[in-house]
Amino acid sequence: MKTSILLLSVTLLAGCSIRDTVNIDEMTTTQASDLADKDGDGVIEARERCNETAKGAGTDNYGCGQVKSINERKEINVLFPNNSAYIAPEYYPQIEEVAIFLRQYPTTKVTIEGHTSRTGTDERNTELSQERANAVTAVLAERFSIDRSRLTAIGYGSSRPIVLEQTPEAEMRNRRVVAEVTGDDTATDMKWTIYSVDDTN
Repeated sequence: MKTSILLLSVTLLAGCSIRDTVNIDEMTTTQASDLADKDGDGVIEARERCNETAKGAGTDNYGCGQVKSINERKEINVLFPNNSAYIAPEYYPQIEEVAIFLRQYPTTKVTIEGHTSRTGTDERNTELSQERANAVTAVLAERFSIDRSRLTAIGYGSSRPIVLEQTPEAEMRNRRVVAEVTGDDTATDMKWTIYSVDDTN
């Protein structure tokens, strides 16, 4: 009796195991969600809500975000000839860094601020600072093809010194051109300082 019960149990178990066996080659599965990251922001399409995030921007879990806030000052040394706004071509690669940023963020605009030392007359310093600011915007527009509608040049003369001492070293630091880049609805804010180091104004 015990033997027949044992044989019946084994037969039933064997039948169940055969019935539950599935050949994996015959199975087909469908991916329920799109796991691709088409805009390269680190968020898969299944979760993506903002498909055109700027490259390099910080994003939330849904791929949405603004261009991250950039607060940097970059000093670029441009040697202006004495009492002149001429920029030698050797300094173009340094100014190109501004152009590269403008191309990367096409909603941005730049204001070029010209500043001089306090030597010379106020009238000439104002005029010279404007000429130098204009010279930088001209290089951006003509050499690096930045649309002039994105460029503004302002000459402040000697009215905004960053060093109040009247030593030659201090006046050299006050002779500068500042490129201030801002965006529309982004948090982008980046500044460059382009210093001139001529001997007088």
